[in-house]
Amino acid sequence: MNDVLIKKVAQYIHKNGLLPQCQAKIVVGVSGGVDSSVLLYILHHLGYKCQAAHCNFHLRGDESCRDEKHAALLASSMNLVFFKKDFNTQYLAQRNKISIEMAARVLRYKWFEYLRQEQNAEVIAVAHHKGDNIETLLLNLVRGTGIRGLKGIRPKHGKIIRPLLDITRQEIVQFAKDNRIVYVDDSSNFEEKHIRNKIRFKLLPLLKTLNPSVEQVLLHTIENLAEVIKIYDSHIEEARNKVFNPDIGMINIIELQKFPSPESILFEILKTYGFGRDVIYNITRAMKSLSSKEFYSLQYILIKDRERFLLIPREESSKNKIYEIDKDDREMIVPLPIRMRYKDIGGDNFQIKCNPNIAFLDVKKLQFPLQLRKWERGDRFVPFGMRNFQKLSDYFNNHKFSKLEKKNTWLLCSRDDIVWIVGKRIDNRYRVSSTTRRVIIFESLEQ
Repeated sequence: MNDVLIKKVAQYIHKNGLLPQCQAKIVVGVSGGVDSSVLLYILHHLGYKCQAAHCNFHLRGDESCRDEKHAALLASSMNLVFFKKDFNTQYLAQRNKISIEMAARVLRYKWFEYLRQEQNAEVIAVAHHKGDNIETLLLNLVRGTGIRGLKGIRPKHGKIIRPLLDITRQEIVQFAKDNRIVYVDDSSNFEEKHIRNKIRFKLLPLLKTLNPSVEQVLLHTIENLAEVIKIYDSHIEEARNKVFNPDIGMINIIELQKFPSPESILFEILKTYGFGRDVIYNITRAMKSLSSKEFYSLQYILIKDRERFLLIPREESSKNKIYEIDKDDREMIVPLPIRMRYKDIGGDNFQIKCNPNIAFLDVKKLQFPLQLRKWERGDRFVPFGMRNFQKLSDYFNNHKFSKLEKKNTWLLCSRDDIVWIVGKRIDNRYRVSSTTRRVIIFESLEQ
């Protein structure tokens, strides 16, 4: 066995604090390709309690089914637990008006996190390596994602770890060959219609003609930028606290102009509200204007009012907007990520989790399709644990909701009844009771 690479991965895990202990339980994303197959092999050899997780996005016909079978066989050969999930990726992408790639990424990581929590695992391990990091840097540079996109992929992000990030693709392939690890190739990895493949097969070889050591140079650049961004974030946070009041959506222009780069501060504040860099550039120019001006994103209006900017939700973008949830739906991404599943109640194993992001509702009391909408004046519900109706406006005031929190609150409704203030509280009329036999569990995945 070639244990040089195994020791290198172990050292990288220790150096970056990726795992708390040797016997930790890990959900390992396994596609069936060489990268994830080697990752699973190494982590298993190091003594971690691995659980293999495979996503079948059904995007490549028979090849997708082939990958699933191979991933299952690989896990079986190591006597590991294997989980798989089928996704109708094209349908979800079309329904939510996002790209196939984005839909697959959202679905993959949401399910991995769900599985991690369900299995009480420490982390999720994915198989990004050095080459992926370099390609991500160049991809983000071409797309213009801003300074954060130039720090590449990090060893750890939340509960996601990348133990192979210090390993090259060549090392991975050689390790698989030396240890007779069987894997499959994804044909889409060789199609030059994908921009990442163009970077891999055309741009990087061209850059190597200019500097044969360009890959190592780019990796050093990624590490340097990661350190620079720590300083940048620290100053941005200091500035944000001084110039922006999110409860009332107000930016103090006088305080903003005291900082060296008002445009950067505005960008970091306003990008989360949907404003693009070009619009923010015009907003920066308007700071010294005496006249009132308005700027728009899809969901917000920014008003220049004397010595301040006012951030106001666009009523027309959300008012009366209703999203339906059918009985057969299991997940949605837009307007917010929610997963649904059914469970029959039987025996003593059923437990209701005390988590405001999870709603347990009696199926027989619901009338489908359910609706997801914003709140309106006059809305009322019976808060869980109470018997009488309460106006939603009173509930908001009692729980000290800011104006923006009120605007961003979503309601799950059955006909005219509110059944769940998403992420907050269910309606007592739809709770699980002693007569309940079947429940539907809604989980808000928005953090």
